[in-house]
Formats: sequence, structure tokens, C-alpha cells
Amino acid sequence: MERFYLILNPQKEGAVRMAGEIREFLLGRGCRCMIQGEEIGGGWGRKECESAGGEIGESGEKGRFRYTDACQVPEETECVITLGGDGTLIQAARDLAGRRIPMLGVNLGNLGYLTQVGRQEEMAGLLEDLIGGQYRLEKRMMLKGTVLRQGEVVKEDLALNEVVIARREMLRLLKLRVFVNGETLHQYQADGMIVATPTGSTAYNLSAGGPIVEPTARMTILTPICSHALNGRSIVLSSEDLIEIEVLGSEDEGQAAVFDGDTFVHLNVGDRLRIERSETETVLVKLRAGSFLDNLRSKLAGI
Repeated sequence: MERFYLILNPQKEGAVRMAGEIREFLLGRGCRCMIQGEEIGGGWGRKECESAGGEIGESGEKGRFRYTDACQVPEETECVITLGGDGTLIQAARDLAGRRIPMLGVNLGNLGYLTQVGRQEEMAGLLEDLIGGQYRLEKRMMLKGTVLRQGEVVKEDLALNEVVIARREMLRLLKLRVFVNGETLHQYQADGMIVATPTGSTAYNLSAGGPIVEPTARMTILTPICSHALNGRSIVLSSEDLIEIEVLGSEDEGQAAVFDGDTFVHLNVGDRLRIERSETETVLVKLRAGSFLDNLRSKLAGI
């Protein structure tokens, strides 16, 4: 790899300084490196970016973005390095969905399941591995969520970790009917419902008592949040299954669909949230030889 793009969370202590150090090191090795927010001279034009293939437009209206404008990331970029935490990496993955650029997360936060490089580690050696091709790539599945109101599409979005139906304000039960491939699975009374990817199994799903799944697997995890029933267990489904969740009840309980804890879409009674595997995948750069179990053991020991 020789062409890099840095995305940072400036609110994280040391992020700006580290970004400058990384760029200086990479430039000293003859690489190209840009930091988010800089003007570009030869990246994708706005027209070309908006008309590109894949599912770039799934974050909402075409040309809109949350944190990182994909049109400002040069076309020849070989690796995106995020400086922050898991949230920074997830935001970048969603904004750059469809670009298929490998991503490496540098953890400046606390736990960090997705980010594998910590602030205490020796960055020069890791960057040398990147430049020298000493890495492997992992493809992580994403979810596509569609909000339907009276059969009409209200919103579409992508999630790397999970799509959640939850209350926004009031401490009242939600009534939800879940369908899998058009067949009724169950009617739940719960605080909400999580539909997670294997990558997201160690996020909200884990906090809600759901299973931990090897992150490169291809499956979908359905986990009720504080189900008011004795059978409120997680269900692991095939990634090819189509899940629909219908909002039941007689009045608005302040429920919303939440994509990766970031994008909120208010749901009315009668709305349906359709969730399926996205054709777009997030590609992560793995520098270490350690296994998923090594990483999991290390993270869990720090909780």
C-alpha cells in the first residue's frame, strides 16, 4: 500500500497529533497521505461520486453524508486509517460504503473491538507492515434496513453493527411482530429489538445478552431487549433470511429505528422495518497474526 487517507475524531485526545505523525512517517517512506478535511486536487468529482455503483446512496439522499464526504476521498486511495474508536471506524464504513476501500482502525478510546491498533503501540512498525504488504483483508457483512409506511419506502440505510427498534423517550413497552421470509416468527413485548451482524455481536447485542459470533461469519442475530416473557432469547438466522418487524399498538410509544446508534428514524404504529443482508461489505485490514479468540480474550479481560 502506498496511498492512504486519514479520518480522525478530533475530540479524542491525541488524534490530531497522531494524524500528523502518521502522515509525516508515510510521506517519508515515499507514500501519499491525506487527512480528512484537506482540499484535494485529483479525487472523484461530485458527479462521478454520486453516480457510482454499489450502495453508496443508501445513507439517504444521494450526495449526502454523515461525517466523511466520499467524494473527497481520492479514487486511488488504497487504505483508510481511522483515528478514534469503534464509532469512528463505523461512521467511516457507512459513509464510504460502496467504495470498497480497506480500513484500519487505530483505537484512541477505551475498549474497541473493531479497532485493533492502540495508542500505546509502536506505530512505525505497523505502518511498515502496511507499506510492505504484511497484512490480510477481512470482509464484514453489513445490513440494509428499509422503513416502510403503508407500503411506501420512507428511509433506507446501512449498518455495520446493528439495526435497532427502541423507545426514544417513554418508559413503556413496545409491541412488535417479527416476520422471517414472510412467515410470522413471534410477537414480542419488549423494550426493543436488535438485529445485529456478526461484527455487531460484541456491541449492543452483547450488552443485551446476545451471543458472541465470529465476525467474518455470515448470519444475522435477532435479540429482544428486556423481553417481558420467559422466551425472550436470541435467535441466529441465516444471512440470506429477510426479516420484517411490524410496530403494533394503538398509540405512538416514541419508537424509532436506529442504525449503528447514529441515524434515527421515527416509526409510526403500523410501520414495518425490513432488514436484509446488504450487497456492500466493509473490508478491514488485519495486521496481527492473532486469532479472533485472542482478541476477544484480551478485550473481555479489560471489561
